Amino acid sequence: MFCVLDFVGQYLTDCYLEETDYVEKKNQGYVGKLQEYVKQKELSTRDTGKLNAWVKKQQLLFIRVYKDEIQVFNSEFPEQEIWEEEIAADNYAWESYYKVEFSDGMAEVTITGAYIYQFYNYVMIAEMILSFFLFLVLVLLGIRRKMDYIRTLCNEIQILEGGSLEHKITVKGKDELSELAEGLDSMRLSFGSLIRQEAEMVQENQRIVTEMSHDLRTPVTSIMLYTEILKKGKYKSDVQFKEYLDKIDLNAHRMKQLTDHLFEYSLIAGEGEIELEEPEQYEVMFYDFFSETCSFLEQKGFQVVFHVDWVDCVVQISTDYVMRILDNVASNIVKYADPSAPVKISSVEEGHMVGFSFENKVQRLEEKPESTGIGIQNMKNMMQKMGGRSVAEKEGERFKLVLLFPCLER
Repeated sequence: MFCVLDFVGQYLTDCYLEETDYVEKKNQGYVGKLQEYVKQKELSTRDTGKLNAWVKKQQLLFIRVYKDEIQVFNSEFPEQEIWEEEIAADNYAWESYYKVEFSDGMAEVTITGAYIYQFYNYVMIAEMILSFFLFLVLVLLGIRRKMDYIRTLCNEIQILEGGSLEHKITVKGKDELSELAEGLDSMRLSFGSLIRQEAEMVQENQRIVTEMSHDLRTPVTSIMLYTEILKKGKYKSDVQFKEYLDKIDLNAHRMKQLTDHLFEYSLIAGEGEIELEEPEQYEVMFYDFFSETCSFLEQKGFQVVFHVDWVDCVVQISTDYVMRILDNVASNIVKYADPSAPVKISSVEEGHMVGFSFENKVQRLEEKPESTGIGIQNMKNMMQKMGGRSVAEKEGERFKLVLLFPCLER
């Protein structure tokens, strides 16, 4: 803006000076002042001290005085007695000569003033003032916009403080404030996700406790019933006595199994971040685990169909967790699977994850064993802590469990 104003100001100033007699008017004005000063002080052409004093008061002004075509005063050389040198008048065409009456006669005076330079300075000062006010207006408008944005962020933070985490933080611009707003919005999403996870965990815990309480009630009731019968001696024979003892023992083992599952669930849920072992080849990590699992299932009378393609990649796991997961899988197969149908173990790949699937047929029993699903939940929790995923599917008599582990590099 200053460059534009300076160009326009220079042009308009040049036009004004060319089309008007600005310099002539200024010269005549100073000639009038000089004539009044000479008349008041009754100066002669040789009173150079007083003439020089008057020139200094005017500022940016130079005069030369000629008498009888001889230069008698030059304000550029105030201390010299020029009339003794008898310097003749130059009579330049571009100079104007003005008559001034001194006490010793009429003299001619030429005046040279820095009027144009001063005029250009005034124009430049005006340009700088206008540019500064423009700068000030733009800065104030920018500050006002930022202050409005800060007030908006303050209001939105108050909304978040009130508990409304669904309200999105406004992100505008690409400066430090917008980065702060993005950080606040990310924190809002993370906090909301954390609250949802905590709510889901509480809900899951309540469900587990409710189902466990219901499942524990059945064997406890049976134990109390058969214990009461035995205490009162209401059995017909030793055979019936032994049958009641066996039922008490069976229900006690069921209770122990349920409480073990509950203890394992609380233990896993209470653990923080686990430290995974050093990365290792996929086949090296899991080959021995599956060898033991397949041998165990075959000893229990199951036919195992093992079809795994060992992918050339590196995984990072917790050996303790993997052992507990496979033990849980094997015990569930023994407990729920139909021995007449084969157990299929195959490899699975999904994106950057690799793993295994276990598929079996669910056996049909008149008396179904108690199942709270806490074992599946334990496996899911352990897989999540290792960065993996566990998916259980059941369609009719077919049950399928998929375990996926993150592949670090291929």
